[in-house]
Formats: sequence, C-alpha cells, structure tokens
Amino acid sequence: MAEIVRLSSEELLGCAKELAAVLVDTVASGASVGFTGSIDLAEATAWWEGLAPDVADGALAVWAARSGDRIVGTVQLRQGRMPTHRHRAEVAKLMVERAARGIGVGRALLATAEAAAADAGSTLLVLDTETGSAAERLYAATGWTRVGTIPDFAADPAGVLRPTTYYYKSLA
Repeated sequence: MAEIVRLSSEELLGCAKELAAVLVDTVASGASVGFTGSIDLAEATAWWEGLAPDVADGALAVWAARSGDRIVGTVQLRQGRMPTHRHRAEVAKLMVERAARGIGVGRALLATAEAAAADAGSTLLVLDTETGSAAERLYAATGWTRVGTIPDFAADPAGVLRPTTYYYKSLA
C-alpha cells in the first residue's frame, strides 16, 4: 500500500514535477479534473508550484501517496475561510495514476482528507466530480451523499461539456 504524507509548501515545490506527472496521466486517462488533454508536464508543474502560497498559509492542504520512490496519487483539502464557512471544507483533485488504480490508493487518500478535516474542526465536506466517473463510485461507496447534477458543467479533457455531480459528507 502507498504511504500518504501531507506536503509542506517546500515539499510541494520539491515534488511538483512528480505531482505533475500524476496530473498529466490522470487527464490522459480521460478524468475531468479541470484540465484539457493538451496539458503537458511543464504546464502541470507550474500549476502545482502555483499552489505553494495557499499551502504555506494553510488555505490548502495537499497529500501525496508514495509507492516506493514514486508519487502515485494526491488529494487536496480546502478549508472554508469566510466566517460562515469555517465548519466546512472542500475535497478536490483526488487523482491516482492509472498504474496504481484499483488497489485502494484513492480510498486511502480520501480517508486521509476526511480525517484531517475532522481534526481541523470541519463538520461538513463537499466535492464535485464528473457524473458517471469511477470517482463517483468511490464516493458512493465511502458514505458520501449525492446532492444533484448540473448539466454541461465542465469540459472533459477532450473539450466535451459533461455534467458534474455534487456530494457532501457530514462529519458531525
């Protein structure tokens, strides 16, 4: 099983290229995580590096799943920052490279983010995912509640507009 570690901003910068490789592989597999199929390693690395300030100030937590000397997956948790949002957090960018799928890495990353949110005092988690995706099956299997679907919400890696489904999980 992969070892899951929370990354500091410095660690994030140090492994941005490895995280970028996971992002590029995830997009190449057809997953809708906010990027088109034209994303390359340099663009993906720059995107990860751009998250370092949010990690440094605590607005964003990032975990990496390592198998041996490679990063094979990642997940993010964004805490609510407004006074009326501090009880909730958003799970985002849960990604597992194709070679590591189906062995529990995604489930372990999700459980790690959920536990960290609870430890930080969050009582509600939210997320969205492409309707009909493998991720949707994971969220349903791990106790998340489906709220609803929005048609044509985001383009998939090929640029086709797809619906997204929102989920929540109560930690109270």
